[in-house]
Amino acid sequence: MKKTQIKKLPTEELIERIRTLSAERWPAIYAGKPREANRMYDLLVAIEKELKARGIEAQRQLLKLLDDPDPGTRCWAAVSVLEFAPGEGERVLTDIAAHVDGLVGFSAERSLEQWKAGTFNPR
Repeated sequence: MKKTQIKKLPTEELIERIRTLSAERWPAIYAGKPREANRMYDLLVAIEKELKARGIEAQRQLLKLLDDPDPGTRCWAAVSVLEFAPGEGERVLTDIAAHVDGLVGFSAERSLEQWKAGTFNPR
């Protein structure tokens, strides 16, 4: 998917793309494929920006991903919702930090620390 296609997709499809990309990104990182992981990250950020441009109702669709079975997807969604649903985002990040090993758990822990310290810099 190219960034130029993002604006044409319905919100439901964008949420599904976030689910897929966020789940595939961590395995790419662990497999030592930084270009692939960075490409996915760039697409995820572009999709998130498009959801924000569509308004709060589009952004709220990210809340569905907080219960996804994939910890990478839950982590991405939790960070994404912190600005408009901080309680839900914090709850999920706390759970991931406590129960998920490796970089995903570390990422959740670090994001939560920055959020609580007021130094969080959203994507």
